[in-house]
Amino acid sequence: MTEEEVLHEFRSCEALLEGHFKLSSGRHSAHYLQCARVLMNPDRAGSLAIALAQKLPRELRNQIDVVVSPAMGGIIIGHEMGRALGKDALFLERPEGTFELRRGFRLDPGAKVLMVEDVVTTGLSSREAIEAVRREGGEVIAEAALVDRSNGTADLGVPFYPLIDIRFPSYAEDEVPAELAAIPVTKPGSRR
Repeated sequence: MTEEEVLHEFRSCEALLEGHFKLSSGRHSAHYLQCARVLMNPDRAGSLAIALAQKLPRELRNQIDVVVSPAMGGIIIGHEMGRALGKDALFLERPEGTFELRRGFRLDPGAKVLMVEDVVTTGLSSREAIEAVRREGGEVIAEAALVDRSNGTADLGVPFYPLIDIRFPSYAEDEVPAELAAIPVTKPGSRR
C-alpha cells in the first residue's frame, strides 16, 4: 500500500480531521488521525495490517512470539497484526495509570514481542508500553504502527516500522501559533 492509498483510506471514512486538537502526547495540532474510524471496518483494518506486516523484515517476522498493543488505540490494529502474522495478540491497560497486562494475559519469560500502535507522536506511550512488557517478562524486539507523526524523532529504543510517516506539525502547549489557539481545542485521544 502506498502512502497515498493509506491516506485515501483515512479520508474515505472521515478519519483525517482538521481543527485544533490536543493529542494524547499533550502536544497541539491542526490535524488528527482518528484511527478508530479507519479501523472500524474489518476488511480495511485487515488490509492495513497486512500492509504493515509486509513492512517488517522477514527475519524479524520469524522471531515474533506474540503481538502486544496498548489500550485503547492499539487494540484493533494489534489484533489485526496478530491475525496477519499468525500470532496471539494481547493488550496492555492502565487501570491505575501504569500499563499492565490484565484479563489473564501473560507473557512467557523471554517472549519476543512486537509492539503495535496506531499512531506514534512523541513515543511516550510506546516507551511506557515497552517498559510494561519488560516488567511482565517479555522482550520487545520491534514496534510497528500505522502512522509515525513524530517526523522521525521518536526514540523507542527498538527498531520502528510505521506504515506511513505523516508530517503534520505539532506544538508544545506554550508554542501554539495564534491562528491555531483561536480555534476551540478538542481532545479526542484516549488519555484524559
